[in-house]
Amino acid sequence: MVGGGPAGMMLGLLLARAGIDVTVLEKHGDFLRDFRGDTVHPSTLRLLDELGLGERFARLPAHRLTEMRMHIEGTTFVAADLRRVPGRHKYIAMVPQWDFLDLLATAAAEEPSFTLRMRTAVTGLRTDAAGRVTGVTYTDENGAPGELAADLTVACDGRDSVVRTAAGLKPRSFAVPMDVWQVRVPAPDDHHKRGRVFLSVRDGQVAATMDRGDYYQTSYLIPKGADARLRAHGIAWFRERLGELLDWDREALRAIESWDDVKLLEVTMGRLPRWYRDGLLCIGDAAHTMSPVGGVGVNLAVQDACAAARLLAVPLRRGRVGAAELRRVQRRREFLAAVTQRSQLAEHEGLLRPALAGELRPGRLPAPFRLLRKVPVLRRVAGYVGGVGVRPEHAPRFARRGSADVA
Repeated sequence: MVGGGPAGMMLGLLLARAGIDVTVLEKHGDFLRDFRGDTVHPSTLRLLDELGLGERFARLPAHRLTEMRMHIEGTTFVAADLRRVPGRHKYIAMVPQWDFLDLLATAAAEEPSFTLRMRTAVTGLRTDAAGRVTGVTYTDENGAPGELAADLTVACDGRDSVVRTAAGLKPRSFAVPMDVWQVRVPAPDDHHKRGRVFLSVRDGQVAATMDRGDYYQTSYLIPKGADARLRAHGIAWFRERLGELLDWDREALRAIESWDDVKLLEVTMGRLPRWYRDGLLCIGDAAHTMSPVGGVGVNLAVQDACAAARLLAVPLRRGRVGAAELRRVQRRREFLAAVTQRSQLAEHEGLLRPALAGELRPGRLPAPFRLLRKVPVLRRVAGYVGGVGVRPEHAPRFARRGSADVA
């Protein structure tokens, strides 16, 4: 597995529990990176229960989101309600991704067939005379080159996948209207709107907030490619706009001292027509790069890993995975990725693009959101689809531990 994110760590854990020799290569020295996807949805929470990790996860610092609220041009409403989701977990858990990954890494390390190699940057692919991928080349923590042979290489290295590029696999790209500035804003102890607004749209501005206890993790949307132009206004201009949009304390916003505190996420969306070649499989963002809309990327990656483990464990035990088995993984997961991307693109065009252009009318919601406001059952449907999904994956039997009630 190339990449120690949610897809790579989950797949490594699952296959190791099947008794398969697994090595995960991660280029960084730890998982401590800001502004990663921190939403763990009910489908993933149930999966952790099935793996016997639910109690460990429950000990992590977390906030629970049972509703997804929007404030659009003066109108506040519930866009998704998770309180009727079936099962034990009727909420989205907001947990720092590094804690989630540490949990998976600790559980995987308990398996004798699992190896995690940090500070190991994959640089390319090994291939045989027939063009089959037979492993990777890398540089270790000292910069020394090396090679690792493998019966199967799985690209879990994200939207800018080195492995995908080395394999000559090119995703189909989709146009997106925005990039994202990501920033932390301290939350006053007595703030009266804690956790109430998830997305705010007003006067040509859009921001999504996540209550992380002593601070808000905030994503401020800007028109695609406008980063350099807007930063020319100066940091005081940004603080003022953010305060106006979210009604936040100006003193707290002074914690944003310079543009160094504002990180740029260049949003891309795409999907590989073919997720594999002989000896290689792409999953997660390496196969289907998602928009940040809905915070679904982590959970789709985890679901990809579950499907791959279930379908590939037996062929791997036999010593060779053919194209037919890899094709089955894509067929299992491609439709769901495509449906999610279509939904995100619809939200881009129906809400975000006109919002950023200042074309939304104050007090008047776009048609889909008017329906959500008027028909409460639709909020529960949105909560189920967003939190659980159309066809959620379960942990393979060989990977289950404990006797948790996972109904």
